Amino acid sequence: MSPRRSYDQYCSAARALDAVGDRWTLLIVRELLAGPRRYTDLHADLPGVSTDVLASRLKDMEREGLTTRRRLPPPGAAYVYELTARGRGLLPVLEALGAWGAGELGERRPTDAVRAHWFALPLLRALREAGAAEGVVEVRLEEGVFHLYADAAADSVEEGPVYGDGPAPGEPEARLVLDAVTCAALGRGETGLREAVRDGRVRVTGDGTAAKALREG
Repeated sequence: MSPRRSYDQYCSAARALDAVGDRWTLLIVRELLAGPRRYTDLHADLPGVSTDVLASRLKDMEREGLTTRRRLPPPGAAYVYELTARGRGLLPVLEALGAWGAGELGERRPTDAVRAHWFALPLLRALREAGAAEGVVEVRLEEGVFHLYADAAADSVEEGPVYGDGPAPGEPEARLVLDAVTCAALGRGETGLREAVRDGRVRVTGDGTAAKALREG
């Protein structure tokens, strides 16, 4: 195992970067906010990372107390990685970083990879701002389907996923259909979720509290 790198500065920001400043670390956290993930799943959803770098980052994150590794019981019998409470505490950091970088999301470049669930955190913030952060919300994009645990608090370190791939487990509070361009506009703050619903850029179905709140806008 490589020695622990440090800026050797008596500063909380420097100490934080000692733990999460390496390339890929925060994006691994983004993926693990969906709950336990196998190594192969992480590698598939982090296009561009080499197997050696991913394995090294996961070891570093375990050493820093950000993640744990455990074996699933049969018939799964696979190892999965998951966030600790300390790791999940990075949720507001990722949300703030995403909001800060949203202005960089211009037109998608030909080299840009995309996964539907990469829009989960901006949409989670948009649901909060719209007063519709209630229960499970299913989101359908051309790139795929995912679901959000919309009442996941940004300042909470409680266990449990923030989002997940695929349809909602059970009947969601709302179902949203939109495109990646609208997701990016929501992330940049160019429009609000209620406004996008009114303008027809987001289609809302369902009878739950979240759906009603969005349609009332």
